[in-house]
Amino acid sequence: MSLSLERIQEAAKRIEPYAHRTPVLTCGSLDRVVGARVFFKCENFQKVGAFKFRGACNAVFSLSDQEAAKGVATHSSGNHAQALALAARMRGIPAYIVMPRTAPSVKKAGVLGYGGRVSLCEPTLEAREATLAEVVERGGATVVHPYNDERVIAGQGTAAMELLEEVPDLDLIMTPVGGGGLLSGTAIAATETKPGIRVIAGEPEGADDAYRSLATGVIQPSVKPMTIADGLLTSLGSLTFPIIRERVERIVTVSEAGIIEAMKFIWERMKIVIEPSAAVPVAVLWERKIDLSGLKIGIILSGGNVDLGNLPWTRDNT
Repeated sequence: MSLSLERIQEAAKRIEPYAHRTPVLTCGSLDRVVGARVFFKCENFQKVGAFKFRGACNAVFSLSDQEAAKGVATHSSGNHAQALALAARMRGIPAYIVMPRTAPSVKKAGVLGYGGRVSLCEPTLEAREATLAEVVERGGATVVHPYNDERVIAGQGTAAMELLEEVPDLDLIMTPVGGGGLLSGTAIAATETKPGIRVIAGEPEGADDAYRSLATGVIQPSVKPMTIADGLLTSLGSLTFPIIRERVERIVTVSEAGIIEAMKFIWERMKIVIEPSAAVPVAVLWERKIDLSGLKIGIILSGGNVDLGNLPWTRDNT
């Protein structure tokens, strides 16, 4: 496997001038509720409000000057689009972002605000990929995939590396899982920094393709996922899945009610804003699906981008 702790350490040095070193916070009231000591790596305080900036930044600043001059490109309607646009702006190169025309206007505005050059397309994967191919053919930009890219995975792994530098005696690290970029980067960083540490992921019951993939040994596509955790809707990638199979102990699914309750508790008790996807590993503790009592647990809070006019506890999701 070409991805290693050394690659993650190189990424950490590369992104250090640009990315935030996010704080590690604790919550005594949560510890008492779940019966464990929990340490939160707060990527909701990262630039663009999510861990995605780490991977995008590493990818952009890994490029040679000749590659960079032609810019970077991706198709995304989420945090990766904004992260790549910001990282490209920091390097002074163009970022070409293909977005479905149905993407929320606030997300389009966010990408444009970071200097991204947006191309709209029909809201299908085929249209997104075809439009991206046209953009790349036109100018030769380098494609940066949201998670199935070694540079991105290495960048995402820097969050867990920082967490273990601050709390080296963790028994377990948990993240949410969607495409697997954060989980696979975390798994490499954690297991190579501290052999024997356990790595577990949380996943919504209504979007359990990673759980099914690990159970069957074959990537299971995400088909019509139904969850408020809108950052976890994608299938695993050809790079992320082998890492997860090798290094992740298990994937635990949680209910929509559990995600909402965990998210609300963090808002109310820790006074920080997290998005539903970030609450998923907290819900693993909340619902006590597995016995983790008495352990020291690290959780990567993946992001804090929420629509404040449409909070999950103000509508019926159960």
